[in-house]
Amino acid sequence: MNKLVPEQYGRLVDQISTTFVQGQARTIQAINAGLVMTYWQIGQHIVEFEQQGQASAAYGQQLLASISKELKLKHGKGFSVSNLQRFRQLYLLNPNHATVSHNLSWSHHVELLKISNEAERSFYTKQALAANWSVRELKRQKDSGLFLRLAASKNKAEILELANREALITKPEDIQRDSYVFEFLNLPERGSYSERELETALCEHLEHFLLELGKGFTFVGRQYRITLNNTHYKVDLVFYHRILRCFVLIDLKINDVKHQDIGQMNMYLGYFSAEENIEGDQPPIGIILSRDKDELLVEYATYGMDTSLFVQKYQLYLPNEQELRREIEATLAEQERGL
Repeated sequence: MNKLVPEQYGRLVDQISTTFVQGQARTIQAINAGLVMTYWQIGQHIVEFEQQGQASAAYGQQLLASISKELKLKHGKGFSVSNLQRFRQLYLLNPNHATVSHNLSWSHHVELLKISNEAERSFYTKQALAANWSVRELKRQKDSGLFLRLAASKNKAEILELANREALITKPEDIQRDSYVFEFLNLPERGSYSERELETALCEHLEHFLLELGKGFTFVGRQYRITLNNTHYKVDLVFYHRILRCFVLIDLKINDVKHQDIGQMNMYLGYFSAEENIEGDQPPIGIILSRDKDELLVEYATYGMDTSLFVQKYQLYLPNEQELRREIEATLAEQERGL
């Protein structure tokens, strides 16, 4: 037997490993797609039975309980009344099976079916597909009220558009939101911590932080040093946005933003535009994240500046979902009255 060449042997092992992993992924995806279609068809059978007058509305729950009992005897667990309700709901919300995404697992669909608002459900469906969210990531984005926080600062047309766009990012303004939620850091809401401690905590939870920032962010570095006239400055966090093709600079503030902070960020933007950008890069974006902000001060301090500099708030706790919903509903109602 000829002696194996280490490099060729290594490539062979890599090829086999890659083929196996890719095959596993395709198999899992096929199984998930098959399960989702099977559950949709079960829901179809139940609804069509009801629509043929075989079961009255009052009898509906009793029907599901009876089916559950029969199928558990035939096939074991998996046919609980709650599961049958979800199968039925999946069909009712998607009577045309072509509208059911087969690239999401049944667990994804269960989380989506819990959302009653159609526009909100559509938003999370498209974002889960576009950003390849795991079930855990989908639940976290729902719990943090991502759709509500984005919609709260929009008008009616933009709120509805959120549900229909697969990629929310087309211009610098699209990456900003009313506030960012860092509840995953488990920092005390009224505790004592420094900007460096906040920065360290965010870097230690970088995966969650990137999810909160939104689609397209890639991490470049922390305490990114720039030098002007022999004076050193450090940008807290630097990212590159793959969709917008630009650097995104983030400065963290544990107190209110001062006008000097805005001026400093504007200087950072000028430096990156002149010294860091390469051919094809768009102008950099600056985000100052603070616990609170004086809207009037920000308005005056940014007067005449590039519109790619934003001052945003962050929260260490989840937003009040009821208040956000009321705010959105009020916006929609006001827009309706204005038509």
